[in-house]
Amino acid sequence: MFTDAHCHPFDLKQSINGAEEARRRLGIMCAASATDAEEFAYNEELARTAKAEGAPPLLPCFAVHPQLASLSGGADGRARDGLALLERFAREGRLAAVGETGFDLFNGAFRETEAVQDELFAAHLETALRYNLPLVLHVRRAMHKVFARARTLAKCKAVIFHSWPGTAGEGEALLRRDVNAFFSFGTAILLNHRETMRCCAAFPLSRILTETDAPYQPLRGERRTTWEDLPRVLQAAAALRRNAGAAGSSAGELETAVEHNFRAAFGSFE
Repeated sequence: MFTDAHCHPFDLKQSINGAEEARRRLGIMCAASATDAEEFAYNEELARTAKAEGAPPLLPCFAVHPQLASLSGGADGRARDGLALLERFAREGRLAAVGETGFDLFNGAFRETEAVQDELFAAHLETALRYNLPLVLHVRRAMHKVFARARTLAKCKAVIFHSWPGTAGEGEALLRRDVNAFFSFGTAILLNHRETMRCCAAFPLSRILTETDAPYQPLRGERRTTWEDLPRVLQAAAALRRNAGAAGSSAGELETAVEHNFRAAFGSFE
């Protein structure tokens, strides 16, 4: 079964008719991100329907995205309401994972909210630990902040790095620090991102995940990422590993391993 460790079904359906039908047709089990009550309710309904109809599972996740710190005026407003929802969903056993949370220091506007991002991340990490939930991380130009919290992250059930942003050495260092880390790869390996490609080829097979981040991170010439891009990501990842002489060198072998990793990372929520 194909597995998508990070996607946005609510956003995808805004621009593509029949997105959920395509996911089912391709046989994709996914972890679905949401940042507000409407998105989460949509994902939960997809999850319930998929389970009732024997379709590939959809796992609901929730977090206040780190970029929202610059849009919400800080930890008040939307961010504060989001943290209340996060606590409620976790307490009621409705979450497969906390995420995507993390740090985004990509530009000046985001860097201005670094202190608020720190505050938001601390709240998300506390919730993940309290309810023994996996943590899905969004990290841009902020790996130093991840390493500063490595000792605490090592206590998490699992830490899934959406669209892995680091180097091979950084990934290996996290594993040495006993972080139960999984590294998710998407269209970046189709876009000639050299270090990301090297990581996909070098990391242990037991730590590899695949994703679309649909509808975001489109390929060149495309307006959006879709479910149809996931098989291409898997094929590209297998080719990279084959060229490196690493395990998971055929698409079939890698698909099986990645499904096993997905279940290990997200647990038995389904």
